[in-house]
Amino acid sequence: MQESPKAAPVAVVTGANRGIGRAVAAGLARDGYHTVLAVRDPGQGRHAARDLPGSVTVERLDVADADSVTDFGRRLRDRHGRLDVLVNNAAINYDTWQDPLGADLTVVRDTLEVNALGAWRVSQALVPLMRHRSPGRRIVNVSSESGSLTGMGAAAPGYAMSKAALNALTRLLAAQLAADGILVNSVCPGWVATDMGGPAAPRTAAEGAASVLWAVRIPDDGPTGGFFRDGEPLPW
Repeated sequence: MQESPKAAPVAVVTGANRGIGRAVAAGLARDGYHTVLAVRDPGQGRHAARDLPGSVTVERLDVADADSVTDFGRRLRDRHGRLDVLVNNAAINYDTWQDPLGADLTVVRDTLEVNALGAWRVSQALVPLMRHRSPGRRIVNVSSESGSLTGMGAAAPGYAMSKAALNALTRLLAAQLAADGILVNSVCPGWVATDMGGPAAPRTAAEGAASVLWAVRIPDDGPTGGFFRDGEPLPW
């Protein structure tokens, strides 16, 4: 790990200690961003950061805790003074064991708290640091086709609802931030072999991260307020 170069653009990836988040952080670091791994457990974050390329640091962040989010935003402002890319990746509870009528609503509430409201909290805290005029400012919400209303069934109800809400947040933020030149998109990384996706998934973390990185690398006149996988639109 290295300290942030003063001139480098800054990226934050939430839930970056493993899986897709870690792979996204590695890609951003290779692209020349000083990359902040925002994790609940800094010890795990430091372990994840050991072999990453480029300039990376680890910061504690619990997206479900308003005080933690406020403190993280203050530290980011004091240490870096800016933010260029925010990847809202932190997520929990792919609740495939539930169905809508039998669902434990405490699990659903906890899932919404992290997957949807967590991304909203972090965006509220960090967008003020993105209001500089440099090119390349992006918010990427790591969503899932589970949140597509078009194809939604009865599976994983808490997770599906949380990702549908995250997609709605993408639309809301994209509309508000268009005048600032900040592009906001949702990305489905596909079915990825992570702790959540399971070993049978056909995609590696790096392959899932490629869709997320695509949304970071699009030009300033690229799409905003969209839902994509592999650079192609998905139905809402």
